[in-house]
Amino acid sequence: MKSLCVYCGSSPGTEPAYAAAARQVGTLIGQRGWQLVYGGGRAGLMGIVADAALAAGAPVIGVIPRSLMVRELGHAGLTELHVVDTMHQRKTLMAERADAFVALPGGIGTFEELFEVWTWRQLGYHDKPVGLLNVAGYYDPLLGFLDRSRDQGFIRDAQHELLRVSTDAGDLLERLANEAAHSPAPDDYRLI
Repeated sequence: MKSLCVYCGSSPGTEPAYAAAARQVGTLIGQRGWQLVYGGGRAGLMGIVADAALAAGAPVIGVIPRSLMVRELGHAGLTELHVVDTMHQRKTLMAERADAFVALPGGIGTFEELFEVWTWRQLGYHDKPVGLLNVAGYYDPLLGFLDRSRDQGFIRDAQHELLRVSTDAGDLLERLANEAAHSPAPDDYRLI
């Protein structure tokens, strides 16, 4: 695996553990010789993970819609910053540049991005691993709901099992890397 896409909040959240996890993930990306792909922002957990990855020597690729750049939310110190016209272009480019995906704590944008790449995977648009880092129990209610959805017959076991979940960043990144090593080459599938 060479490239990890991280979805996370543009806010730091209320718990110091969230920022610590974002910093750890960014550092691990650099230590493993990977690149970070993310939403291109400088605020909140997004800025923390990007700054940590840069400090650890990782190339950092940001993708941000023009409307957010205009508000000066873009991170000016990245290896590459792609300014696109729409959120759909942003998400597609991020997905194309990544070998795997992981969600840290975040809000509705993070949820939407996670569910989209998870859905794309179960539909066969890609075969890249998808992970969820459950920091300080942040995602416990969501994970309970997903279990309920499975138990009620709306999510099949095979779909449920496509989402890798861990409370430990190092463990999760290792699992994603191992799974990515066994995924087909990018030419074997197409994102949307």
